[in-house]
Amino acid sequence: MTGVLRRIALAGIVVAVAVAVGLAGWSYSALNRPYAGWEGEAVDVELTPGLSARKMLARLAGAGVLRHPKLLRRWLSLQGGGGSLHAGEYRFERPITPLELLERLERGEVLLHPVTVPEGLDLVVIASRFVAEGFGPREELLEAFRDPAPILDLDADATDLEGYLFPETYSFPRGAPAATIATTMVQRFRDTVGEEFAARAQAAGLSLRQAVTLASMIERETSASDERGRISRVFHNRLQKRMRLQCDPTVIYALTRAGREVNRLTYEDLEFDSPWNTYVVYGLPPGPIANPGKASLDAAVEPIAGRDLYFVAARDGGHEFSTTLEAHLRAVADWRAYLRSSR
Repeated sequence: MTGVLRRIALAGIVVAVAVAVGLAGWSYSALNRPYAGWEGEAVDVELTPGLSARKMLARLAGAGVLRHPKLLRRWLSLQGGGGSLHAGEYRFERPITPLELLERLERGEVLLHPVTVPEGLDLVVIASRFVAEGFGPREELLEAFRDPAPILDLDADATDLEGYLFPETYSFPRGAPAATIATTMVQRFRDTVGEEFAARAQAAGLSLRQAVTLASMIERETSASDERGRISRVFHNRLQKRMRLQCDPTVIYALTRAGREVNRLTYEDLEFDSPWNTYVVYGLPPGPIANPGKASLDAAVEPIAGRDLYFVAARDGGHEFSTTLEAHLRAVADWRAYLRSSR
């Protein structure tokens, strides 16, 4: 009887081992088998912060990314990595194995959304641009852009980040904190201008803040690469001669800050009482009026040589530069005649 029991027990062990081996083989195969159960070319899955590993895997299974969520959860438990999965938005464009999926979640390879910030926008418009691309809320972005903390070590007089939100194409995950967006843009400014920019500004007779302010005016005056250095020279010459800079974009900025909508400047607008209005005050405005690109920043501290004191829009789309008031008035008259004839 004992021999029979031994044989039965041995047979049971053999069966159990066979089942275990078979299950292990199936599990190994399943964990390494690519799967794509969604419709279409790709699927985006949002794993919100606070979700447990179990709920994350269940959501991925529901989206067709994962076939056996319980198996992967058991594997994850054996590895002791249940708390290492990153929340965020993920995009899947090809079949993926469960183990590859785990690697992506552990690395936090979330979907990044590009946002292009052109040169010459002010911080309010930049905030609106981010909101249009699905970031926000707008109030949080404006609060972050109006906090000067990220730039105070370079510009102790900064009251906000105007001028330092460097124009560039950025890529952020959905839900990126507004403070992260702001500090990233300021860091891009630092990386782009380099540590020597303050010294270059000083050599041009400007503080760093004044240089960025001047660059923002140049940026708003022209997008033509061959004119930036010359417009910079006009402003430098007028500063040296203690002439008002009479920069139209500063008037627009002053009116906008006061909550007024500007469609077309009038002679009355040019008299608007504001420290930002360079038709009223002498010297540079208190700070930048927009966020300039590198070309305008370089032009601000390295103006070309010349005696120009004036410029006005020209028929060819550029500007007509003049060294005397008489020549400038003729250029202005020509521009106005052109505008009347083109109506």
